[in-house]
Amino acid sequence: MDTSLCPAGPLGRRATVLATAAVSAVVVVALVGRYTALGASPRFGLEALAGALGCAAVPLVLRRPVPAAIGLAALSVASPAVTPAATSAVVLVARQRSLRTAALVGTAGVLGHLGQWALAPAPQLPFLWWLVVSVVVHAALVAIGALIQARAALLRSLRERARQAEAEQHARVAEARAAERTAMAREMHDVLAHRLSLVATYAGALEFRPDADHDSVARAAGVVRQGVQDALNELRDFIGVLRSDEEDPVSERSRPQPRAVDIERLVAEAQRHGMVVDVDGTVTALSGLPDAAGRAAYRLVQEGLTNARMHAPGEPVSITIRGGAGADARISVRNGLASEPPSRGPGGSGLLGMTERIRLAGGHLEHGVRNGTFVVSATLPHGRGAATS
Repeated sequence: MDTSLCPAGPLGRRATVLATAAVSAVVVVALVGRYTALGASPRFGLEALAGALGCAAVPLVLRRPVPAAIGLAALSVASPAVTPAATSAVVLVARQRSLRTAALVGTAGVLGHLGQWALAPAPQLPFLWWLVVSVVVHAALVAIGALIQARAALLRSLRERARQAEAEQHARVAEARAAERTAMAREMHDVLAHRLSLVATYAGALEFRPDADHDSVARAAGVVRQGVQDALNELRDFIGVLRSDEEDPVSERSRPQPRAVDIERLVAEAQRHGMVVDVDGTVTALSGLPDAAGRAAYRLVQEGLTNARMHAPGEPVSITIRGGAGADARISVRNGLASEPPSRGPGGSGLLGMTERIRLAGGHLEHGVRNGTFVVSATLPHGRGAATS
């Protein structure tokens, strides 16, 4: 038996009962016609027995269609009453097995009906026409079963494609969400490092200057309190975004993002908190930068101020901005080296993240000690050279 195509699955008891009842009804109609022709003769009794056996074989056809179909083809020699069960078996084989197997079963059905004509010739239909009708009918039955099988296979294929497309879409959404949250984590590092370095600076001042006057202590405590509050607010915002698993990843940057023009506000804040910051150039030189490059420029200055505050407290900071219409923007942040570097935990991740951020914006970043100062500098392309985010 050809098992290249397995049955679609076990048919339920209800389907078996319905199929048996339908075939039995057609057999009864056929036997009524044969009784009209033969009367209560031994020949009619033989045909009635064959029809009953055909009905009883229907459950076997549903479970083992190929051997049952061949058996019914052989039994159809005895009586036309077996034809309904035999032809139904041909359709089922064509639906569940390969076309080659279905063609063989159809051929067996044709031979069985030729034997039927040989035992009881139909005077109104010559043998040649009987052969043509048998071949055409069984070929049609095989074609119908094959068509049903092809349609079922097509539907399975379409469902599988739809499932794969949905899985791929979920994967793309998850990938986009992961990339967006990686960017959010980088933003969180930059913002919190800036805020907390300011808090650490003023907290250190309170620790090492216990003799400061009351106004200075109050001012430093106010800066610490405000810095902690700002850091908590920023952290709350970021955590709220990172927890929104069901949101569209594209919408996760709904909070306002810094731009190059915000560098002035960043510098003013650092000066207001006691840092000596000198700016050579204006942010208008950065006005033509794309959004991604503008954010990278802002984060570069923010990271430079944070590093200066953490690793060289009290040292002056110099920011140089160069650029213009159609020209690449160049930004550098320079600060002196502390005579005694403060004791800090492991660092460097900010500059690593900044290098990646500048690269994604289409630029290039360098950092290191030059002529007794620590320099962080970047080149960012105008217009088409920058990547988008």
